[in-house]
Amino acid sequence: MRLAGKSALITGAARGIGKAFAEAYVREGATVAIGDINLEAAEKTASGIGAAAYAVKLDVTEQASIDAAMKTVEAKAGGLDILVNNAALFDAAPIVEITRASYEKLFSVNVAGCLFTLQAAARSMISGGKGGKIINMASQAGRRGEALVAVYCSTKAAVISLTQSAGLDLIKHRINVNAIAPGVVDGEHWDGVDALFARYEGLQPGEKKRQVGAAVPYGRMGTPEDLTGMAVFLASAEADYVVAQTYNVDGGNWMS
Repeated sequence: MRLAGKSALITGAARGIGKAFAEAYVREGATVAIGDINLEAAEKTASGIGAAAYAVKLDVTEQASIDAAMKTVEAKAGGLDILVNNAALFDAAPIVEITRASYEKLFSVNVAGCLFTLQAAARSMISGGKGGKIINMASQAGRRGEALVAVYCSTKAAVISLTQSAGLDLIKHRINVNAIAPGVVDGEHWDGVDALFARYEGLQPGEKKRQVGAAVPYGRMGTPEDLTGMAVFLASAEADYVVAQTYNVDGGNWMS
């Protein structure tokens, strides 16, 4: 029960990694707001987790939605102790085929959404006077370039940099900002990722997924549950002296 009595908000939590984090946080004693642009899906996820979880409509590209979600969390849980910036989008294309629309969409969600949700959470935590924990979801893609993934890689590199700057600024309020950089994580989103690589690399459906799983030193793709230990640690008092760091949880894909 390392998070007993804590209030958490997780963005993009109706499925995948966000859902796994919400389940882990509830097991550790937290009350969790399932933030998602799809309120119906968020409500279904919250219902499946139990009474300690509740749904919040949240579009991280709209400031009014961010502010409203924060007010809802404050009203229902008495304040905010933990934020996980998990909502993100993926796209892939060769450099000469990248569209401005794709660029703007990914940066709006992955970078601006992260920044301004973090900002709103920090303001709430400062007002509460108890400090807090903010966890941003980066990626191994933010550690290096990839030929077909320039925009996504750029957004996740920006998340790592933002984590460093925000971490240094907010620790004076006893708000710890850190990040997790997953590797390749299996899930329904990988159907879309695999289809993009199949298109641009001339592969059969499923082949890219098989290749990236086989290339992981651990021997397989990750699962959302593989990330929950780090997510709980960074949200807990055990991480009070951890500031502005990005942790790789990727089966050995990247070393830094």
